[in-house]
Amino acid sequence: MKRMMVLLQCMLLTAFAAKAMAASGELQPQQWQPIEEIAIAGDIPEFRGMPISPELPVIDPVVAPNYLDALAPATFWSGMLTYSFFGMIAVLSLFVVLNGKSKLAGGFSGNKVDRWSGMDIFVHWLGGIACLFLIATGLIMGTGRFLLEPNMGASHWIGVINSSVSLHDMMAWPFIVGWLVMVIKWMPKQMPESCDLAWFGKAGGYLNFGSFKGQHPDAGFANAGEKLWFWTFAIGGAIIVGSGLVMMFPSLVETKDAANLSLLLHLVCAVILGAFAVVHIFMATVMSEGGMECMVTGKCDENWAKQHHNLWFEEVQKR
Repeated sequence: MKRMMVLLQCMLLTAFAAKAMAASGELQPQQWQPIEEIAIAGDIPEFRGMPISPELPVIDPVVAPNYLDALAPATFWSGMLTYSFFGMIAVLSLFVVLNGKSKLAGGFSGNKVDRWSGMDIFVHWLGGIACLFLIATGLIMGTGRFLLEPNMGASHWIGVINSSVSLHDMMAWPFIVGWLVMVIKWMPKQMPESCDLAWFGKAGGYLNFGSFKGQHPDAGFANAGEKLWFWTFAIGGAIIVGSGLVMMFPSLVETKDAANLSLLLHLVCAVILGAFAVVHIFMATVMSEGGMECMVTGKCDENWAKQHHNLWFEEVQKR
């Protein structure tokens, strides 16, 4: 575990260094307004592409108005980002108060079962911690103009938003590494099974009232809820990574339409993944008794395995 923490520190230092080197280089123009330096003997170099007239620029006819219309209401996207994250926290908090936690029917047995490897734990926290930073800085970038800026001085706001943008860009790299390794490494265990629909039908056994109380539906290594989160993370993560890279490196696309579409997709996926991330964190830390231990030690209690992943536990016992 100590080696993994050292590796994580090295990766973060590398990201900081790369960010600093990028910041020290020459600023590059946006790809849709290239700047060309034309050297003329005996004269001041001419910069073509820079606006030289005080008149308003002509609107690029190739820009699709649909993208602009979708991005135009900044307050709408600010609200969507806020409600998807903080709204989900409020809903789940109320659910826990009314429903209670999912306790182990037989309590903790004290016997441990190996569930995750050291590499699994490392990439989970590498991507997970980076994801939390991305969510926090993304919320500031998307909502701070309306929620934070009016309550602080202009100089303070400039420092906050500039720091958030820099940290957001830096945390993208460990997130990409964690996301890619998790998707490739865990995909074989996330395929649909015949028991998945029944798991949803019994709400995963997490409801503590009515006919749902005491239900413990069958599940393999990953239950249906975890699979839903995995595929949302895998597909949504691919879109958010691709669109994010376009915004970090505009030269990857050739038109404003592509850049605007990337921003729109980034916002949509941020809303979806933000809400799912809250559910994932709640299920691991609050709802499921004994669940957090899995991604801290790599082991789980036998009774936890029997109650939440009985089909997988039976396979482990046969080995």
